[in-house]
Amino acid sequence: MEPQKKKQHQKQEPAMVTGLETLPTCVLVTAILPKLEIETLCSLACVSTAMNSSVSQALPSLSSLNLAAFSGNAQILSGVVGRCRGVSSLTLNCLRLNDSSLPGFLGKNLQELNLLCCSLMSYRVFASIGEACPNLRALVLELVDLESPEAFKTNLDKMLDGCLCLESLSIKLRWRGAGAHFDQPFLFFLPKTLKSIKLQPVHEEGIIRFTSLNDAFRNYLPRAIDSTPVGRSAFGFALQRLSLVLDVITDQLIVVIGICDNLVEIDLEDRPDHVPLPNHDLTSVGLMSLASNFRLKTLSLVRGRQHCQASFKGVDDMAMFVFSKYCTTLESVRLYGFSRVSDAGYASVLQSCPKLKKFEVRNAELLTDLTFVDLSRFSCSLVEVKLIACCLITSETVNQLTSSGVLEVLDLCGCRSIADSCLVSIASLHSLTMLNLSGADISDYGLSVLGKGTPPITHLCLRNCKGVTDEGVILLFLGGGTIGKTLSSLDLGHIPGISDKAVYTIAVAGTEITELCLRYCSSVTDSSLEALATRKQCQDDCKLFRRLDLFNCKGLSADSFRLLKRPFFHGLHWLGVGNTRLNSKGCPALSEIGDEKPWLTICLDGCEMGCHDGWQFHDGKCGYLSSW
Repeated sequence: MEPQKKKQHQKQEPAMVTGLETLPTCVLVTAILPKLEIETLCSLACVSTAMNSSVSQALPSLSSLNLAAFSGNAQILSGVVGRCRGVSSLTLNCLRLNDSSLPGFLGKNLQELNLLCCSLMSYRVFASIGEACPNLRALVLELVDLESPEAFKTNLDKMLDGCLCLESLSIKLRWRGAGAHFDQPFLFFLPKTLKSIKLQPVHEEGIIRFTSLNDAFRNYLPRAIDSTPVGRSAFGFALQRLSLVLDVITDQLIVVIGICDNLVEIDLEDRPDHVPLPNHDLTSVGLMSLASNFRLKTLSLVRGRQHCQASFKGVDDMAMFVFSKYCTTLESVRLYGFSRVSDAGYASVLQSCPKLKKFEVRNAELLTDLTFVDLSRFSCSLVEVKLIACCLITSETVNQLTSSGVLEVLDLCGCRSIADSCLVSIASLHSLTMLNLSGADISDYGLSVLGKGTPPITHLCLRNCKGVTDEGVILLFLGGGTIGKTLSSLDLGHIPGISDKAVYTIAVAGTEITELCLRYCSSVTDSSLEALATRKQCQDDCKLFRRLDLFNCKGLSADSFRLLKRPFFHGLHWLGVGNTRLNSKGCPALSEIGDEKPWLTICLDGCEMGCHDGWQFHDGKCGYLSSW
């Protein structure tokens, strides 16, 4: 670098970096840098030669390495992980890794291993882990089911034989066919030393069949289940946390799980492909049976609607009364699809659980503002509230929830009666970091109020807020409040009034923005993409974009793909450009970008940010969707 240019670069360095460089190297390497995230360390390494050297010295001292948002190939990931030899906790996005590349990331030092999006790996990954990680205590695996149950069982046994210290196990098998379930009763073979189990998908009947039943509960069970031969208990005495995704949640299943007296967390989700029969479903009897568990801290009962519009019609307010009266130790409650529970039932939970911090409800057709009337009289102090698709909730509820001033997360997605009036109370919160107003009846005036407020919001969703325009976004960022300095993730999808003017404001004033969703914003043009692409060059204090969703942005031209090439967006990890002119020239144009940026996942199928629901259908080489 020429001396003149070097001086200019140093002059523009952020004050924080300049301050770090003044510290003694020993303090920087041993006390400061090891506590920073890997992305921050990579950015610092590019500042100067001295900082690069300090980062290189600090990497072996890292105890934890999280690369979940970074789907690089084996060569790139090996270059990072190989320099962090001392990590005991490792999280990898394995979208582009296969069986042969995995052993290079394993070792005796690992105690926690999270392998996500393993679309190219087989069940042999279990055996590899068992051979290389004898000290492993926690394992998370996301695999695609491509092999036989016998292959699963064989390789799982090899892992369990090698990982004798395992205390936490999470296995998610992604299926190519809807409604499929893993029928192999692998719960039967899991060690009793496990304290936490998370499995997806499993079959309700398989769990009941291979779990020894306590005689005290047999009179709850239908004769057909009671007479079924059972094996030794699949749930050991050590089990404290159980999370399952099943075909259906039933009373029989709840009773079986209730036998485990040490359980402090129960997380159950079902995805029925038809409306369950009344005698094979969760009813008030099943929910009330949980009242005997006096240690329960977390309860999540979710009925998914992927395959049919079903709900827990057999559970009523009385069941909620009995349950909440005895389960007073609850700290977190999540209830999806309880269509017959009304304000009285939900209010009983809030009144009876003084330690309750998290309250989440979805598709509650009878939930109204009455549930939260005089909320200040209850002893619980909620820090996280999610009322999703609860159409009868209005701004009055928000005013009640914000009265305590301790709220950190507020999700009102799909609550269409939420209006500008409640944003005054939201703007006064000092701890709120996440706000979802998707589909709410708010306007530019409401955003102007929020823009002047004090909440340190990092994640804001305004999707489908039809009353919002460019002016509202400008007032949000330039209102002089806290949010303009803290916001890192913004969703403006499906808003017709958003155009280049709003995006330009984000590019200039949104210095902390790393994730931006503009899907279905048809007025966004090449000018917006250019403003976002060049903002780092204009302002050194701007964060790098990590994720950008441009799905169905019809205003972008086919030539705008040049703005996605080097040197622009060099920190981008995920890009959604499906249904736009960006891919009208065919995959060769996008392949060129993929060759330049092998860590970038390009989604053409309209997935939500990060492809959380579709990673198994992505080609591991360049991130495009395959034709499965």
